[in-house]
This record gives sequence, structure tokens and C-alpha cells, in this order.
Amino acid sequence: MVLLEAIVALTILAISATTMVSLAASSLGAVSRAARLDGETQRASALLDAVALWPRADLDRHLGDRPEGPWDLRVDRPTPTLYVIALRDTASGALLLATSLYRPQAPNAP
Repeated sequence: MVLLEAIVALTILAISATTMVSLAASSLGAVSRAARLDGETQRASALLDAVALWPRADLDRHLGDRPEGPWDLRVDRPTPTLYVIALRDTASGALLLATSLYRPQAPNAP
């Protein structure tokens, strides 16, 4: 009877250990994926920071969709003074970052 109890205890211990190793491997994969995505978001943010510095003429010249490295940059102008900038992942089409920029019209503009 004692031998049977020892076998059951070892089986439970083995199942628990296997579960813990599987959980640790899964957590390690999630952490590495999060680090990779964080790096990609930081690079995309740097590009969006540069685009935010563009004057009105450059934004008008870049209206529409265009590839920018591993991303698709979309510049829209919903109103004469407002620009909407969106950065999407080329492979998945997922939206990474977006912002709106105000650029006043020139004083002599119609």
C-alpha cells in the first residue's frame, strides 16, 4: 500500500513539474515577444516624431499611403488645418501609432 502511495505521489509531482516548466517556457516566450514589440513601437514612435516636425508643405506632399520601412504611413487631411497621421504594420495591417497635427493656413491662403 505504501508503494502505491509513493507511486501516486511521484506521478503528481511529475505532472506538477511538467506544468511548471511549460508555464515558465510560455512566460519566457511572452516576455521576449513583448520586448520585440516594444522595440518596434519605439522605432515607429521615432518615425512619427520626425513626421510631426514636417511643415504643412511636406505634409501636403505626403498625403495618402506610402511605405516607410516596415510600416505603411498614411497622411490624411480631414479639414484644411488638421492632419491625421497613422502608422500601420505592413505585414499584418495592424495600427501601431496614430496622431493628429494642427498646421495653420498661411495668412494669405484662400
